[in-house]
Amino acid sequence: MRDPVVLASGQTYDRRFIQEWLSSGNLTCPRTQQVLSDTTLTPNHLVRSMISQWCTEHGVTLPPLDDEQEEGLITRKERNALCRILDKLSLSSSIPDRKQAVRELRLLTKGSRSFRALVGENPGTIPLLLSALSVPGLYSDTAVQGDIVTTVLNLSIHDSNKKIIGDNPQAIPSLIDVLKTGTMETRSNSAAALFSLSALDANKLKIGELGAMKPLVELLEEGSPSAKKDAGSAIFSLCMVHENRARAVREGVVGVVLTAITHQSLVDESLAILALLSGHQEAVEEIADTSGVPPLLGIIKDSSCARNKENAVVVLFAVCMHDRTKLREVGEEEKSNGSISRLAQNGTSRARRKATGILDKWKRTLHSTHYSY
Repeated sequence: MRDPVVLASGQTYDRRFIQEWLSSGNLTCPRTQQVLSDTTLTPNHLVRSMISQWCTEHGVTLPPLDDEQEEGLITRKERNALCRILDKLSLSSSIPDRKQAVRELRLLTKGSRSFRALVGENPGTIPLLLSALSVPGLYSDTAVQGDIVTTVLNLSIHDSNKKIIGDNPQAIPSLIDVLKTGTMETRSNSAAALFSLSALDANKLKIGELGAMKPLVELLEEGSPSAKKDAGSAIFSLCMVHENRARAVREGVVGVVLTAITHQSLVDESLAILALLSGHQEAVEEIADTSGVPPLLGIIKDSSCARNKENAVVVLFAVCMHDRTKLREVGEEEKSNGSISRLAQNGTSRARRKATGILDKWKRTLHSTHYSY
């Protein structure tokens, strides 16, 4: 899978496959057969991150997204448009002119890959854009704030711009400030921008060091469904570097994602985050101490998603190695349903290893208990 996207049914497909399916006149989800309320394709940032992580671990070049394969040529019209916008931002004293310039920049960066590249070639554009946040009459305007954040998000999609934006001393702090104080939509876009920027490890570290984790965890807990998804994707990506895992645990991410799993909300993202944190001692202790085992067992027993089962058993293995009293709950589930045994036989290779390790530990515990009497 090269370019994962989510259909209205909630199922994830490769963009090229599902576009061909829809272009053939199909208006149902291939997997669920659900009639689609609309045919919008939403990028699945979490799955794309997992693909990126796998490619890095196995020395494989990350496949380009479909829309990256044909960078458009920068036109004279686009260059003239950018010059006009920069003049308004830097020279005009008119608040309406500046608002219009910010809005134009948002629209142009949304619709044109070549324009996103052009902006990156002009190093003064991003500082000028962000400086509008400190202009009286603009910084308190939620519409302007939203336009600026969304423009940064649009620009960050272009790979060459990720470093340029990350290196700008105003960019990440401005996104974090909006993440704390903006409207729900703007906070969501800010989280999405931080996720996009975090494709670079250097940006992951900067974002964590500058204090993004707390507002991201808060958004994951209290945001709208789309905002929670953006926050979860950003947290997952940031936690790929060890330094940010401690920050995430300290800001309460474990309790938030366990609650989400219990309520069957954002299960994919929550399990992926927990699996990343399963090597962090404090995270494992918190899972063990806050009744985290039952929801994990529920995923292993009932989920139809192999990846979710794998992530659940990875976390469960870490908990059982830390606290063998949790093996009692595992044993009860195993005796009633045999869920761990089935996973040890039919799961992914990683899931089979972890499930087998849990069963071996459980059996040794039973053996030692038997002979202790």
